[in-house]
Amino acid sequence: MMATIKFENGEVQVDAAVIGEGLGIGASAVLPLLREGKITSRHERGEGTDAGRSRLTFFLDNRRFHIIVSETGQIIRRSSIDFGDRALPAALRRPDD
Repeated sequence: MMATIKFENGEVQVDAAVIGEGLGIGASAVLPLLREGKITSRHERGEGTDAGRSRLTFFLDNRRFHIIVSETGQIIRRSSIDFGDRALPAALRRPDD
């Protein structure tokens, strides 16, 4: 079964297992790390030819996880990158204003 993302009341709901898998951590670690501000995220809505899609990005330490999602919440594409010893710039960790 393919994971889905829920869009409700202006909020995005992503299963902790999806985030954990993308960041290389257990699902049970996701919520505490979010609460501590160690996992940050960004939500971008597609425009033009990408209208109806969203890109969700999650950051933890030197790791970044992207999910491209359809307007119905189906995951279209995932990608993860671990920058190893190189730190991510602080600006990448902040959510959009």
